[in-house]
Amino acid sequence: MSGYEIPQKVQRLYEDIQPSDLRYHTRRVALTKEFTFDSAHHLHLYEGKCKSMHGHTYKLVMTLSGYVNEIGICVDFSDMKRIYEETIKQRLDHRYLNDVMPLMNTTAENMIVWIWEQLDRRLIEEGLTEKGTRLEELVLYETPTSYATLKREWMQDDR
Repeated sequence: MSGYEIPQKVQRLYEDIQPSDLRYHTRRVALTKEFTFDSAHHLHLYEGKCKSMHGHTYKLVMTLSGYVNEIGICVDFSDMKRIYEETIKQRLDHRYLNDVMPLMNTTAENMIVWIWEQLDRRLIEEGLTEKGTRLEELVLYETPTSYATLKREWMQDDR
């Protein structure tokens, strides 16, 4: 017998599994999705090569957490993609960041907080926060080996 088996029967809803079986648990779980966008920028009052205009392929790693619904889904990955594309990519992709972001030095450290604020606001607007979904962590890669990280607990007002 080989290591691969062909199912003899496809599981059918209402025959082999009931809707009440679809949610296996009620624990909080995290989902992570990665996205990229290309942008140009330069830094002010910085003595290094980044003072000249240059570009990056940024990678944003977004982690949301929440509780599964009655069919076992917390947040659909396609909804995460849509929220990212409408909230972040549409505003930053193939843009000059110094023009399209608030007045700031467009460092990864500044950008990640702004991105967090935009995504967090969108989760509230979509009613996801009300259902227990929250942003847990963002990682913004400026290069393949250089990135900024932001965690939910760091966004609490601890000053």
